[in-house]
Amino acid sequence: MTPPTTEELLAFLEEQLSAERMAEIEQALRSDVDLQQRLAGVVRQHDPGAHSVGAIWRRRRLSCPSRSDLGSFLLGALEPIRTEYIEFHLRVIGCRYCAANLSDLEQEAGDQAEEVTRRRQKFFQSSAGHLANDEE
Repeated sequence: MTPPTTEELLAFLEEQLSAERMAEIEQALRSDVDLQQRLAGVVRQHDPGAHSVGAIWRRRRLSCPSRSDLGSFLLGALEPIRTEYIEFHLRVIGCRYCAANLSDLEQEAGDQAEEVTRRRQKFFQSSAGHLANDEE
C-alpha cells in the first residue's frame, strides 16, 4: 500500500475515499504507529477552528453533481462532457456519497417502473372489460 497523503487522511476522516482505499488505510492504521501519529496530527490540525478552501470544498461537496444531474445521468440526458465528469467522479474518484445517491435514484426508478406497469395492467384490464361489454 502506498502511504496516504495528508489530503487522503483528511478525506479518510470525512469518509470521502473509495471503499477500497478506506479499507487499506484502516488496515494500515491498525499496525502502523507512525501512521496513527500522523492521523492524530491531522485531526489536531483539522479542527482548530480555521477553515481552508480545501476543507470547505470537501465539507460542502462542491465537486459533487446535484441529485438532478445524477437523475439526468441515469436517463442519458446529459451533455457528453457532463456525463464524462460524472462517470469520472463516480468511478475514478469513487465518491461514496454520490454513489449512494445514484443507487437511491436507481431504486426509485425501479419502484416507479413497477408501479407504472401495474397501473397499465389495471387500466388495460378495466378497459378490456368495457370493450367486451360494448361489443354485445
